[in-house]
Amino acid sequence: MSYQEPEAKIFACSQSVYLAEKIAESYGVPLGKVTFSKYSDGEFQPSFEESIRGLRVFLVCSTFPSSDNLMELLLMIDAAKRASARHITAVIPYFGWARQDRKDKPRVPIGAKLVAKLLETAGATRIMTMDLHADQIQGFFEKPVDHLFASTIFLPYIKSLGLDNLTIASPDMGGSKRAYAYSKFLESDVVVCYKQRKKANVIDTMELIGDVKGRNVILVDDMIDTGGTLAKAADVMIEKGAISVRAICTHAILSGEAYEKIENSQLAELIVTDSIPLKKESSKIKVITCANLFAEVMHMVQNNNSISGKFLM
Repeated sequence: MSYQEPEAKIFACSQSVYLAEKIAESYGVPLGKVTFSKYSDGEFQPSFEESIRGLRVFLVCSTFPSSDNLMELLLMIDAAKRASARHITAVIPYFGWARQDRKDKPRVPIGAKLVAKLLETAGATRIMTMDLHADQIQGFFEKPVDHLFASTIFLPYIKSLGLDNLTIASPDMGGSKRAYAYSKFLESDVVVCYKQRKKANVIDTMELIGDVKGRNVILVDDMIDTGGTLAKAADVMIEKGAISVRAICTHAILSGEAYEKIENSQLAELIVTDSIPLKKESSKIKVITCANLFAEVMHMVQNNNSISGKFLM
């Protein structure tokens, strides 16, 4: 009996193996073997340890800091192209550099556009990602982009809480569209936080647009970095009479003193996905895996099926 190669294989960058293993298990194939050779100066070289000729390969890699993650992904794409892979799908649960989506002052780069061009130049034929910081980043690519929404896994959890007097909140004006989308499905009120910054990651003032008195509030955002915005928003809402405040953030960057800020804040709970691995455990942080969502969409892409049913926003 001859052995038949699967039509698709899944590989992972070194810092995304934890997630890729779960995706591969849900997809129904073993995680592919790839090794990284390292030179004494820190340079590295990926090598696929099995044939991928004529196959679709899914390369799982969240491009969170350090920049080695992005470089690993670029090298793996190039290696797959030179190994005659038929399709190369870059699966990027967290798309780094997405906050650099425009020139907000003179003489700065548009980092998200640069990353898009790097991925395409390396040889990616498709991009799969989740909750981009700005939807328009899809337009930076000339290749198909599957932009998934974590709302498909967050909404069932919110409903399971059974909260009365629910209000969805956006921590800033830019996230109001996301908040309204959640509120539409949950049939809840919406509150928006208006904040002013003296500099990046430092909030000067924050005001609420809407009423939270006697409400159970859930803040929704695409990412949490230093945690300052969400901690401040929770404190302000409790001061304004909210019963409880929770936060849902797709990507848990959690840099600097973020863990301490979350622990010391009025937040009852922070719910995140595993697009980025947590640096440490926290009693206030709950992780919901996005592996099944990616595995299902990868199956749909492989079988040329519509994925529109996975878009709840």
